[in-house]
Amino acid sequence: MSVLAILFISLILSNFSNKTEAKTFSFKETTIDDIHKAFKQNKLTSRQLVEFYLNEIQRSNPILKGIIEVNPDALILADKADQERKSNASKSLSRLHGIPVLVKDNIATKDKLNTTAGSLALVGSIVPQDAGVVKKLRNVGAIILGKATMTEWAASRATNLPNGWNGRLGQALVSHW
Repeated sequence: MSVLAILFISLILSNFSNKTEAKTFSFKETTIDDIHKAFKQNKLTSRQLVEFYLNEIQRSNPILKGIIEVNPDALILADKADQERKSNASKSLSRLHGIPVLVKDNIATKDKLNTTAGSLALVGSIVPQDAGVVKKLRNVGAIILGKATMTEWAASRATNLPNGWNGRLGQALVSHW
């Protein structure tokens, strides 16, 4: 995951209000183990987790511009994960099963998401297949929540391109260390 995506999620989690928590589950400083424990205790579903992230992206992304696009099928995938968890209660599922993840916009996903490397020129293009890492994520039940923004063409077209700028969103809020 890109540093920008990690910073974006950290900012979201640090600003989260307790009044929207799912059945006493705290999203603040949570781990995948915490999420799975909440799944097992019926305090949280993948749908609630995805809804939380989608709401936070909708709220924060106009300023941060950290997410270039969200998956329109994310809630359907979350419902599928919840059903699989119910039907496989005694079986072992992957640690990423039902967990939403972001991939950079230059990682191919063969779904409704665009793969553009931040460029308007590639909007609507069709990739032949999922990238290897996406295949692996899907095989273990992870939910591709969306695409994290990136500097257009990974800054390969110009040496003076501002870090975090792309044609699809403009300038993302980035930290320079």
